[in-house]
Amino acid sequence: MEKKFRITVDGKQYDVTVEDLTDSGNTIYPSPGSMSIPSPAAAAAAPAAAAAPSPPKPAAGSADVVSTLGGVVESVAVSMGQTVAQGDKVVIIEAMKMKTPMVAHRGGKITAIHVKAGDAVEAGQALLSIG
Repeated sequence: MEKKFRITVDGKQYDVTVEDLTDSGNTIYPSPGSMSIPSPAAAAAAPAAAAAPSPPKPAAGSADVVSTLGGVVESVAVSMGQTVAQGDKVVIIEAMKMKTPMVAHRGGKITAIHVKAGDAVEAGQALLSIG
């Protein structure tokens, strides 16, 4: 079904003909009321999609260097057995395109490295241990 309209753009009048497609079934959008949205109770009752379980995060101890923020490990600057001094950069965390160095809170020897480049980490997660 065609409809004729007169529109004005910047003071100029135009006569246009518009074809109404709502009756032909060739609409892009669903008709009002044709879609249903589950109630919050029904959505909560539905089982969540099974995601691959993430490996358990090591519990942080007093010998551990922990992440001060959540992000992605860009690089690990130390290796097993390496001796570090207090304040040495040991891991670089990238969060929101900012690179933040994690530093050794004390001197000692690296006894364990819990992360590798590309790992997602959370704030408070143990990154490595210093013995």
